[in-house]
Amino acid sequence: MTPIEKHNEILAGKIIKGLEKRNMAGYYCPTKEDALKKALELIPKGSTISWGGSESIKEIGLCSAVKSGDYTVYDRADAATPEENTECLRKAFYCNYYLGSSNAITYGGELVNIDGNGNRVSAYIFGPDNVILIVGLNKAVPTLEEAVSRVRNTASPKNTLRLGLDTPCANNGFCGNCLNGTICCQTVITRFSRVKDRIKIILVGESLGY
Repeated sequence: MTPIEKHNEILAGKIIKGLEKRNMAGYYCPTKEDALKKALELIPKGSTISWGGSESIKEIGLCSAVKSGDYTVYDRADAATPEENTECLRKAFYCNYYLGSSNAITYGGELVNIDGNGNRVSAYIFGPDNVILIVGLNKAVPTLEEAVSRVRNTASPKNTLRLGLDTPCANNGFCGNCLNGTICCQTVITRFSRVKDRIKIILVGESLGY
């Protein structure tokens, strides 16, 4: 085991202890391949599944795996009309499993997410029976303040570039606290899960997403 691998294991262990104190389940997988295997182990065949915007779940191959598996999947990317898109978003709240990532996670196990439409963060909070989040250790920071800063100044600027938006952060590389075309409409801090182990975090020892 290299020093980096050992450090990742130690850090993941600390975060998992923090998650457990907050009524959330944590797992550590050194690679994307391990993370995909663990995620599929957690989802029973026949489950209904949906997800919000997340590059991390795509990068480990989770979206394509469940779409080709024995599951019922609601993917808004398959919607042919705006009405079908809206219906798909609503069906997500009744799913057995909702997939995604977290924009940031603290060493103590707090999750920080910023959203535009709010469908992603609202599903994290309430609705689906289970939430599985794939989180690369590149998103781990020591404190809540650093987590919020990471989301505003690292994750959001990169996501605006991905979406082709003309915002201050897309042009300058850091948050401009804008109110025009912003994707930072809702900021949600998850510090505790009222339903034990409803939220399951798979930490990955690789850089994933933004």
